[in-house]
Amino acid sequence: MAGDNISAENCTLMFNITTIPWGGIPPCDYEEVKVANTGILVTLYSLVFVLGLLGNGLVVCVLVKHWKQSNLTDICLFNLAVSDLVFVITLPFYSHFLVKGYWTFGNFMCHVLSGLHRTGFFSSIFFMVIMTLDRYIVIVHGHKVAQYRTMRLTIALTIITWILSLCVSLPSFILAESEDECLFLPENEHWHHYDLFATNVLGLILPLLVMVVSYSRIIPVLVKMKTAKRHRIVKLILSIVAVFFLFWAPYNISFFLNYLHLQNIIILTCNGDRNLRLAVSVTEAFAYTHCCLNPIIYAFVGQKFMRRTLQMLKKWLPISVGDLSDSSSRRSSVVSRSSGFMVTTM
Repeated sequence: MAGDNISAENCTLMFNITTIPWGGIPPCDYEEVKVANTGILVTLYSLVFVLGLLGNGLVVCVLVKHWKQSNLTDICLFNLAVSDLVFVITLPFYSHFLVKGYWTFGNFMCHVLSGLHRTGFFSSIFFMVIMTLDRYIVIVHGHKVAQYRTMRLTIALTIITWILSLCVSLPSFILAESEDECLFLPENEHWHHYDLFATNVLGLILPLLVMVVSYSRIIPVLVKMKTAKRHRIVKLILSIVAVFFLFWAPYNISFFLNYLHLQNIIILTCNGDRNLRLAVSVTEAFAYTHCCLNPIIYAFVGQKFMRRTLQMLKKWLPISVGDLSDSSSRRSSVVSRSSGFMVTTM
């Protein structure tokens, strides 16, 4: 929209404390929401930044050290960790903005950080989808497609995924503007519809659908396997889906409700509006913590990866991790080596 009806949402936090909704309704007093947001979000952003940086940084270090033995799974793990790192490195800038109350990094950095934030978010989701599909193919159709899981295909999928993530995030690179705040300022309402579609469909519905369908086919195959650990694997699979849904669904629901409110499809009182804005902010920050869990869910659970990690920590830290490393190396694989993804992640 043009003129006074332009919506000025924060370019990455997806909430705004001071602007007038699209319908032109005079704003309520959001000072209490702003104060609550600042304390909660700065704490959560700081926690996510530290834990995400350490966990994903360790994944990158381990995989780089053993890059000569890398397969499709390892490269997907590497790119997933890089995606989460791209995402978390933007958080200190937004923490600084929340504390100061205004944007101090200039218009160029607003464009760059907005785009990187969205790129990290979508690339992380897309690589999780690829890893889920790869897991499905290897376990359900392992012998038929084993010859197609080549390094060339892996590199091609990696490049395509990053290009797709950049394309989906392009509006954030272009339409972000810096005044007192770093704002997402599209020229018309269609970009807001696109943002809603990208966040809810590409960010939640599509990956969740892929996980549910793929794992619903994988679990019966695992149950039939003659391994004492099959029940642990099934529980881990269910945990992957449940954690993804529980962390991201609350934000997507509150974001969608906020969109309906801004479109005047649902009408809220000032108190209801304040609560909704606070819900969007808090659930989004809570969803961000999922990137701290990715290293645990997709990397550190795997015996091969854990063994490599312990070997690296044994060299870095003055503590004794040799016994843990030897114990890890003696464990039997959950699935045969033809199921490469399961060996790594389960």
